[in-house]
Amino acid sequence: MASVAAITRALLSKNVINTGRFAAASNTSLIKFYSTAPEYENIKVDIVGAKKNVGLIQLNRPKALNALCNALFKELGKAVIDFDADEKISAIVITGNEKAFAAGADIKEMQNNNYSSNAKTGFLKEWEDISNCGKPIIAAVNGFALGGGCELAMLCDIIYAGEKAKFGQPEINIGTIPGAGGTQRLPRYVGKSKAMEIVLTGNFIDALEAEKMGLVSRVFPVEKLLEETIKLAERIGTHSPLIVKLAKQSVNQAYETTLKSGLQYEKSIFYGTFATEDRKEGMSAFVEKRPPNFKNN
Repeated sequence: MASVAAITRALLSKNVINTGRFAAASNTSLIKFYSTAPEYENIKVDIVGAKKNVGLIQLNRPKALNALCNALFKELGKAVIDFDADEKISAIVITGNEKAFAAGADIKEMQNNNYSSNAKTGFLKEWEDISNCGKPIIAAVNGFALGGGCELAMLCDIIYAGEKAKFGQPEINIGTIPGAGGTQRLPRYVGKSKAMEIVLTGNFIDALEAEKMGLVSRVFPVEKLLEETIKLAERIGTHSPLIVKLAKQSVNQAYETTLKSGLQYEKSIFYGTFATEDRKEGMSAFVEKRPPNFKNN
């Protein structure tokens, strides 16, 4: 989970990456509505959508390409926990800026760590706040999502990408390996062979290739990405929050168990929905040909 902000800058300076391909789009009107909460220094938060039911979090360390320092991740975890607890919020969107979603962790912050300090402090434990969230989290990735940035995107339930996005796990270049899920989630998404190639070479993959291999759900023009991601979150918000949470748990279980155990888990959740008022309302509305009125119970 390395910070590749420094690596990226080095590569750019050596012309390894064609800088012309990563010019930020001039249309930034979609992110002008962000408000900065007083307690946050490294992120911006807002509530958006026509029904104000989408929690929006923007990583906000532009000079460091949104490198994921510990302070940023603590703030991100708090924002996710708060949105998860807010009954008015149906889904959460995490994004960066047009140049970088997040270009890894902060190498300067971690370079003097040692095994003992990592083990004693539970280094990276704050990342669990994202994976433990019960509500759907959607990553809107423009620009670089490298190292920890790629791992953060994979912590989310759905990834939408701008057409200029770049994904990668370049930790091998600085003498370490991914430490926040890169070696575990990536093979589950793209298969062993492709994951090995990405992790062992440190090579980047573009948005279209990421979509082709199943890492990304959809690719949009840079200026349309956030708008389309919010639309997706709003669409999810039209369903029963309780059933959405159960559906997310059931899909995630597929990555944690055998097929037989997963099918048993799915069946138990499916049966359980028949004890909910929202299941009754959903089926009644379908039969009566009217919109459902879900109550989250």
